[in-house]
Amino acid sequence: MKKLQEQPSEKGDNSSIELLGPMQRRKFFRYAGATAAATTLLLAFTSCNDDDDEMMPTDPETVDLGSGDTGILNYAYALEQLEAAYYAEVVARSLNMFNQTEQQIMQDLKGHEGIHRDFLKAALGSAAIPDLEVDFSAVNFNDKNSILTTARTFEDLGVAAYNGAGKLLEDAGLLTLAGKIVSVEARHAAVIRDLIQNGTFSDTANSQGLDPAMMPTDVLQAAAPFIKTKISANNLPQ
Repeated sequence: MKKLQEQPSEKGDNSSIELLGPMQRRKFFRYAGATAAATTLLLAFTSCNDDDDEMMPTDPETVDLGSGDTGILNYAYALEQLEAAYYAEVVARSLNMFNQTEQQIMQDLKGHEGIHRDFLKAALGSAAIPDLEVDFSAVNFNDKNSILTTARTFEDLGVAAYNGAGKLLEDAGLLTLAGKIVSVEARHAAVIRDLIQNGTFSDTANSQGLDPAMMPTDVLQAAAPFIKTKISANNLPQ
């Protein structure tokens, strides 16, 4: 069980950039620049939507995601916290399990998920849920297969979550931004699958060539073994 800590990128240093290596920094800055612009849009949205409808009461020890579009953003933020924490753990503890190319992939995934997490936190401002307490005790960080199969679970779940939540967003701009994030998550899912077994990168697609979609309740239930904090999605749009 581990309490999520703020990552170095929130302190204004260049730690996350250093992780990406010289050949990746230009791409990183382009990505970060786009994220900053999107964050400005989301901050404007959030400031206009502080007065959500009255919410159902919950256990005081339970984190309620909220309602409306703010609730959906918090839902995404919760999942990005989980993914960012996981890859931070992998990079800190398990890089020696991978070859040089795979190490770069793990570092890139850590960087991307950290950006997604920080992006959503900044956008939500005071409406953001607190840091979640995560639990990776079921993962063997000394076993490459355990690391990758857990990563596959998180990435597939992230793609299905964004796909399912898209229809719940009312703001078209937010839907566009969610589409940009899920496209990156889908790339993550593909590369993890290929690391497990070459050529399986598109195995999640159905006969129509589409990835699955899951509703928040099902996603949170699937993620629950890795999140110690109790989360309520009772007030999310249906």
